[in-house]
This record gives sequence, C-alpha cells and structure tokens, in this order.
Amino acid sequence: MLEPVKLKVASVRMLTESVRQLEFVRGDGGALAGYTPGAHVKFSLPAGERSYSLVDFEPVSTDDGIDRYRFAVQLEAQSTGGSRHMHDLLPGDEVLTVPPGNDFPLVAGKPALLIAGGIGITPIVSMATALKHQGTPFRFHYAGRTSAAMAYRAELEQAFGDQLTLHFDDQPETALNIAGLAASVGAEEHVYVCGPKGMIEAVKSAMEAAGVEPERIHFELFASAAEQAGDRAFEVEIHATGEVFEIPPGKTIIDVLEAGGVDLIHDCLRGDCGICKTDIIDGVPDHRDVVLSDAEKAEGKVMQICVSRAKSARLVLDL
Repeated sequence: MLEPVKLKVASVRMLTESVRQLEFVRGDGGALAGYTPGAHVKFSLPAGERSYSLVDFEPVSTDDGIDRYRFAVQLEAQSTGGSRHMHDLLPGDEVLTVPPGNDFPLVAGKPALLIAGGIGITPIVSMATALKHQGTPFRFHYAGRTSAAMAYRAELEQAFGDQLTLHFDDQPETALNIAGLAASVGAEEHVYVCGPKGMIEAVKSAMEAAGVEPERIHFELFASAAEQAGDRAFEVEIHATGEVFEIPPGKTIIDVLEAGGVDLIHDCLRGDCGICKTDIIDGVPDHRDVVLSDAEKAEGKVMQICVSRAKSARLVLDL
C-alpha cells in the first residue's frame, strides 16, 4: 500500500475565471515520486478523497526526484467541497495525498488521437508533451465553451502548433466533428479522450461505429458521482454474508459499504477505470459509468459500484 505524502502549496495562479493552477512541493522538503503521462494524485480533503491529474509541458520521469507537481482545478458550480477547497488553498498550506497512480496510460510507440473537453485537458497535456518528445505521431483536439474558458490555450498553441486544433462551442464553424474524427482513425492509432461524460460517450459510440477496436479507445471522466433528480434509496445485499445496506440518495454503494466495514477494491470513483466492477446476482442496475460496453449494460450482469445505482428495490452483489 502506498504511504501518504504531505504536499505543500508552492504557488497558485488563475488560468481562467474558474480554473486555478496549483503547484505543490513535498511538505518535508524531500523529492517527489515520478510518474507516467496521464497520472493523477489523490488528495484527502475535508469533503472526501478527490483525484486530480498532473499537468506537464516538459517530459516527466518515472524516477523519484521530481521537485514539484502541477495541477489545474476547475471550480465546479455544484461543488461538494473538493474543487472549492482546492481553490481556497494558499501558498504554505499542506494537504495529505497518495503518490501518483495512473488509470489512463499511453500505449508506448503507437500514434495517438488526443481529444480533450474542458478541464479534461489536464492529463492530455502531459500525453501530448510525451508524444512530441518521443517523436510519436499524434493529433490533438481541444474543445471548450469559449476561447476565454480554455485553460492553457496560449501555452498549448506555442507548444504544439499545427498538431493542435481548437474547438469553441460559441463558434459553430469550429465545432468538434466526432464522426469525422472517428472515420479518420488510422489502423494503429489509439484514441484518448478526457472530459464530460456526454462527450466521452459520444466519442466511444462514434469510434465503435467506425470499427475502432475497444482496446484502442482510452478515456477518463472528469466528474465524480453526482446525485440525479429522482434518485431514491435502495438496498444492497452482500451475497457472502447476507448483510443488507441501505444506499440513500447522495451516497454511493462504495460510500455506504466502506462505512459499514466492507473491504472493497476501487480507484477512480468516477466510473471510468473499471476496477470496482462487481457481478450482480439479483436485481436491476442503473448504469452511470462510461467503462462498460452497451452490451454489458444491457445484459445487466455487472456494474461499477462507484457511481451506478439500482432500478430495483434491492441488488444482491457478489461481494
């Protein structure tokens, strides 16, 4: 198990009206652990655990000895405390973290199509930096609501030039043509997409329709589990013990089961890494992840318990 590390805020600056960059050093003055492009760090915040992707415009090292970590955090309008806390941190403040992990790695030596939406740009920057340094062919598409809302726009244009294409929601002529991109994917090209759930689902569907194999489609969702209108309580029965837990609106299955002492394996808590996939013995799931295929969701035999809920009054899970 990775040992927690205390990070200290070294600097902060606003990138846009709602996106704040934070740079951290190790609280004890030591060196930080290395990582690979696409990696994230888990922060222990008053509102709970939150993961933020590392941002790099220079190639990163997998060796220990890094002097600082850089993140960009968007203040969410419906923040439950995570992004609000990160925006309130000041230089010198310390936060407990877990060293970098990576659920969204690059496939070495393969050409790439990079697609970022909004704050989903953060892991994609590091991927583009690595691909450029390695001399691996890549295409880079970045979509945002407006030009002013796009974090790192000037830095990206300077770093990646013609390899970067920008798309603005308020300029229809620049709209992201997902179907066109899907039709253009090369035989060995891998697709990486990070951003809002709707964008990821649209990219996945278009790529699959264009014949791109699932193993060449990689994604990371920039959203935690969110309560939806009409959510109601349901029960989860642990098959191995017969224990029954009530999952209220606003709480996930993982939240409740872990509070009840059930040992679970999970990571992203967003429904995109697949680690918490659990077999369903009885009941009807309400799928809210982006990792399962349409066929798996229709079959209803497995679910991602970090975000998905139930349409039936009870789920019996193979735990």
